[in-house]
Amino acid sequence: MHCPVSESQCETDTSKKSLKCDTCGKTFEYKYKLTKHQRVHTGEKPHSCSTCGKIFSYMSALKTHMRSHTGEKPYSCSICGKIFSYLSALKTHMRSHTGEKPHCCSTCGKRFSDLMNLKSHIRVHTGEKPYSCSTCGKRYSDRTNLKTHMRIHTGEKPYSCNLCGKRYSDRTNLKTHMRTHTGEKPYFCSACAKRFTYRIQLRRHMKIHVG
Repeated sequence: MHCPVSESQCETDTSKKSLKCDTCGKTFEYKYKLTKHQRVHTGEKPHSCSTCGKIFSYMSALKTHMRSHTGEKPYSCSICGKIFSYLSALKTHMRSHTGEKPHCCSTCGKRFSDLMNLKSHIRVHTGEKPYSCSTCGKRYSDRTNLKTHMRIHTGEKPYSCNLCGKRYSDRTNLKTHMRTHTGEKPYFCSACAKRFTYRIQLRRHMKIHVG
């Protein structure tokens, strides 16, 4: 039977002889694997999302991306049951149970369980603020802080107190508000041990001791 490709290529496909990438020298057993690998160098992205148009080098990456549209969450935490769209997100979440913090700031030594949190933290040292408000121009080092800020302009208050119904734009403000119901007073004076619900109350009180 005549082989439609070169004799050497036929031998490669049937005997799993190594195929080498001309750019980096990495070897592969199969031509289709070499072809996929070469997209790392060429930047070719032949697979596109039919929903948003985003393009990808690999079909597997497109399939993973589609979960952002479908809401599919096939990965679940064996400890608490929380579900995730991506395996990487589950792995990061598991560190909340194990306490593992593999990412370390080279400047101050602070450790993080999530690489993205480390990258955000590093901006504390560099002063970089890459996220800007399109309405007022205020800049932030963290995307989450920008989203919270945008609610000042939109009036959105997605966090509500389940006891009195009061609503807040920031989860932290809701947690602080909940102390009015629970009576929690986490801030205490180191001089007289008096306790306070809010940090600002403690600061005002401390002036009594410092004169």
